[in-house]
Amino acid sequence: MSGEQRELKPRELTMRFLAEPTDVNYGGKVHGGVVMKWIDQAGYAAAVGWSGRYSVTVAVGGIRFVAPIRTSDLVTVRAKLVHTGTTSMHFAIDVTARDPMGGESRLCTHCVIVFVALDGVEGSPTPVPPWTPINEVDKSLAEYALKVMALSKGIEDTVARYRHAAVEG
Repeated sequence: MSGEQRELKPRELTMRFLAEPTDVNYGGKVHGGVVMKWIDQAGYAAAVGWSGRYSVTVAVGGIRFVAPIRTSDLVTVRAKLVHTGTTSMHFAIDVTARDPMGGESRLCTHCVIVFVALDGVEGSPTPVPPWTPINEVDKSLAEYALKVMALSKGIEDTVARYRHAAVEG
């Protein structure tokens, strides 16, 4: 694939929909699990669009639930490619919501989600088209994504040590 064709691949993807009564918990706010499902769906669509391959989620880092989403809110999930590895793609995800009849949009959730592209034969990781930051904002986002995932890895290591100690003790 030529560099010119790679530039035509969409780096961002936006999904919009209304939060439904079936999405909410007993408190009348959208379940965190539903929001995570939306994040995964948007990330998947963005990863497949970028790589042209079936892709799987391998990590989610730095997820923060900042504000609630209410029934009937207009929800926007934005996925933006911020880093590529050999077979992986990191996306910054923002979930915003607002009253569909007007009003300001508010940030509700943010995270970094990582997908790996798989080949169609053995389900093995396969290379993805590279993306290179072209300006300071892009460089900052790429660095941010790597830092978030490094922090998540540190948490995983801590949990693994704790689990090992709990089994041993």
